[in-house]
Amino acid sequence: MTSPLRRVLLAAPRGYCAGVDRAVVTVEKALEQYGAPVYVRKEIVHNKHVVSTLQRRGAIFVDQTDEVPEGALVVFSAHGVSPAVHTEAAERDLRVIDATCPLVTKVHKEVVRFAGEGYDIVLIGHKGHEEVEGTYGEAPDSIQIVDTAADVEAVQVADPAKVIWLSQTTLSVDETMETVGLLRKRFPLMTAPPSDDICYATQNRQEVVKQIASDCDLLLVVGSRNSSNSVRLVEVALDAGARTSYLVDYAHEIDEKWLEGVSTIGLTSGASVPEDLVEGVLEWLAERGFEDVEVFTAAKETLTFSLPKELRKDLRPAAEIRAATS
Repeated sequence: MTSPLRRVLLAAPRGYCAGVDRAVVTVEKALEQYGAPVYVRKEIVHNKHVVSTLQRRGAIFVDQTDEVPEGALVVFSAHGVSPAVHTEAAERDLRVIDATCPLVTKVHKEVVRFAGEGYDIVLIGHKGHEEVEGTYGEAPDSIQIVDTAADVEAVQVADPAKVIWLSQTTLSVDETMETVGLLRKRFPLMTAPPSDDICYATQNRQEVVKQIASDCDLLLVVGSRNSSNSVRLVEVALDAGARTSYLVDYAHEIDEKWLEGVSTIGLTSGASVPEDLVEGVLEWLAERGFEDVEVFTAAKETLTFSLPKELRKDLRPAAEIRAATS
């Protein structure tokens, strides 16, 4: 009796998006250009391996701006920060490189615009997430955060004809639209964003998972547990018909028991995951008989972002520059 074919359906696109690539390269370039230490406010991206790799090269990750020594160099993470954080950095005379993803910056600008026009803004996102905190900080008096169905019921607005919804960039597309549907029942005249807030890479990675999930006995997502878009991929896989799905940072975290009775494994990775971690999982699976790898491509990605302009500036502390020119 022959054993069943063991194969891996490798999702494409997967891994690094343009914003993550830009943020990671920003820290690497800052270390090369200015030397260690380079301070980074919060995790530059939500990936355990990326953070530990940059730490070994001289990056120091902090939770708050006041943990950065006065006059030091600090990089703001891809998730963005509020205007209050920029003010605090200026008060501490910090040299700032802003690695906020341009797609997050777009949402910040939408908040400023619509708050200025007198809209009540409903921000769909996860409370406590760094991106949501940064976006909220742009206009806290105009924004209400909606994370759950209960939050929808709690929304209060001044004028039901002047309400707009915006969203965190890394959400599940389907869940976001379900929330929008609930909001629209309360506010039929609610305005949609002028352009899609959910990141193109988040959507692409979810779409390819939807297309392969029903063929998979097991779908593995490489990513960290604090990565919103990686966690969403597991949820999308299960909703789309995968028998089981798990999130792992490294190949050694895969439980051999997950492979029992499995012939087809789907494999993808979150938008903050370097490709070498996926290659490690492929090697681990090949050693256990899953040598047949089929790449399933749902979209081609060509978008790139230029590095932050601050990398091309004189980033000496302002006090030092004043002293030199006085």
